[in-house]
Amino acid sequence: MAVENLTVLTPEELIAVTEAGQLGMKAIAAAVAVGLTGFAAAFAEYGIGSAAVGATAENKDVFGLVLLLTVIPETIVIFGLVVALLLLF
Repeated sequence: MAVENLTVLTPEELIAVTEAGQLGMKAIAAAVAVGLTGFAAAFAEYGIGSAAVGATAENKDVFGLVLLLTVIPETIVIFGLVVALLLLF
């Protein structure tokens, strides 16, 4: 079985293909950074939110505290976004 239609890349084409691959890997890494931090924040928010609703139902005075506690996991997503932007730029 003979090999037909073999193309040999020039050095410039090889560099362009390599740079495109690197850009794609950066994009995947940025997506994973934001996606996993978003999933982790949602998972944390699930537990905190259900406890916050129960605590607020029993005592209305803790609303400000539980609101603060439900916002804290969202900072993780901001950190993930910062990491993604640092990867891309």
